[in-house]
Amino acid sequence: MMYRKGQYSDVLHALKVIRFVSDATPQVEVYLRMYQLESGKLPRSPSFPLKPEDEVFLAIAKAMEEMVEDSVDCYWITRCFVNQLNNKYRDSLPQLPKAFEQYLNLEDSRLLSHLKMCSAVSRLPYDLWFKRCFAGCLPESSLQRVWDKVVSGSCKILVFVAVEILLTFKLKVMALNNSEKITKFLENIPQDSSDAIVSKAIDLWHKHCGTPVHSA
Repeated sequence: MMYRKGQYSDVLHALKVIRFVSDATPQVEVYLRMYQLESGKLPRSPSFPLKPEDEVFLAIAKAMEEMVEDSVDCYWITRCFVNQLNNKYRDSLPQLPKAFEQYLNLEDSRLLSHLKMCSAVSRLPYDLWFKRCFAGCLPESSLQRVWDKVVSGSCKILVFVAVEILLTFKLKVMALNNSEKITKFLENIPQDSSDAIVSKAIDLWHKHCGTPVHSA
């Protein structure tokens, strides 16, 4: 822990010296710059536009900030979580939209047919669901239960959360006949049913994948 704190302080100090961050820089952006510096991806100037992978990091860091009080802990947990997504799940994440379609078809083929009829399947918020792991979509209390499964070895839980979101809001989605409206709704789902969605998604995950310790 002392080593981690020391490393955090050294990297933060380096960023201040080269004027990449200041005391006024938002904390999540500080985490991003630290991560970029440590992974050799720091841009030449802080004014350079952010890449999509940077936006993913910021979304995850922002959610993590709500779960973890200490800034050193928050940085290290975010860093390890993002590294796991980029390394361990690098090949799995691009396959999740296909798996989502497969399991939604098993659970409710009529709902999937409606999405196809509206040309919505390819336009669903897959980046929000699978790249950001629902950061910014689900409240942190529900997110913790999903991320716990991701950390322990299964990114497939993300598929079942997405399927359960569709099943929960089936009537609303079926009433929309335009892919843009469907996507917009799914990006901003009501927060009050998120705990129930995650509980049902975990049941669905067990139903289709059994109950191994690490269901990949």
